[in-house]
Amino acid sequence: MDILKQSELIETPWKNGGGVTRKIASGMLAERVVWTISRADVAQDGPFSDFAGFMRVLTVVSGGSMTLETPTEQLTANLWQPVRFDGGLKIQSHLTGGPLTDLNLMFDPLCCDGEVRTRQGTLEHVINRPEHGLLAFHVLAGEPVINATRLTGGDTAFMQQSAAALVLGDGDAVLEIRLTYSTDKTIKLCIANR
Repeated sequence: MDILKQSELIETPWKNGGGVTRKIASGMLAERVVWTISRADVAQDGPFSDFAGFMRVLTVVSGGSMTLETPTEQLTANLWQPVRFDGGLKIQSHLTGGPLTDLNLMFDPLCCDGEVRTRQGTLEHVINRPEHGLLAFHVLAGEPVINATRLTGGDTAFMQQSAAALVLGDGDAVLEIRLTYSTDKTIKLCIANR
């Protein structure tokens, strides 16, 4: 198991001044990025960047909610509730409860499929990693234990083993991040700053 502590994340300010991104990890197929995981601090309303060719799962991990206006509908991103949409959509975001932090999983659907699930409350569970893919956990609250290792808020654990023993106590919460690869080529895990 590889662990990236929240304190190791490096801030990259947005060009428009509307927030900050912290890269967590990416998946590389040869020289091409086929998925990314990152955290973003969003300080103001504004347009989303265009990530055409990628699917996106956005989860507010702290702060208020956000509405995402697309040309055809309005999506609501509430705390700890993953929202999935096409990364190429023209989206205007509106903060409804002040600044927030979100976690973004973006992936090329031609190479893999991604899923983000919130797990919280008292729980002891064994979770299998996809045979060809990635299993990771991002800590939302408390001090959950994964494979006998205690983590804290903002930490991300990447499973190298075939399964993860997840123990959540009262008040603990994590995001379970799964990527299932659809290609027989090797996708390399690149953890930020390593």
